[in-house]
Amino acid sequence: MNIAEAATLAERLRAEGRRVVLANGCFDLLHVGHVRYLEAARRLGDVLFVGINDDATVARLKGRGRPLMPVAERLEILKALRAVDHVVVFAEDTADRLVAALRPDVHAKGTDYAVDAVPEGPTVRAHGGRVAVVGDPKAHSTRDLIARVVERFR
Repeated sequence: MNIAEAATLAERLRAEGRRVVLANGCFDLLHVGHVRYLEAARRLGDVLFVGINDDATVARLKGRGRPLMPVAERLEILKALRAVDHVVVFAEDTADRLVAALRPDVHAKGTDYAVDAVPEGPTVRAHGGRVAVVGDPKAHSTRDLIARVVERFR
């Protein structure tokens, strides 16, 4: 679904009294830290939207050789997770535009962030939402997983 469709759906869900949560990330090579983050985010409300960066943004944010998986595959994997209700692709470096469109009750970020250092924090609060940091401690990363694979199979 695109941002406009997601915004319309989020508005309808809120009108029905449902609590909307938004999580976002690149999710390039999904690992257990991502799963734990999304499951924790889902527990904060009734419906979990996940914003996923498009391929050009992942390349810009993560560097040479990324993404490892194209957006269509990352999206398909995310949609298969029980915790995830809806997935929205976005093309910006931050999720500010997505936050402004969806106006989530809660914007969930992983534990590599502090609540007051979330880039989208001001936008979340401007639209009446709150920021929550959820998931397990940052002990997993795609970068470390890639390095481990490269080391083992050289």
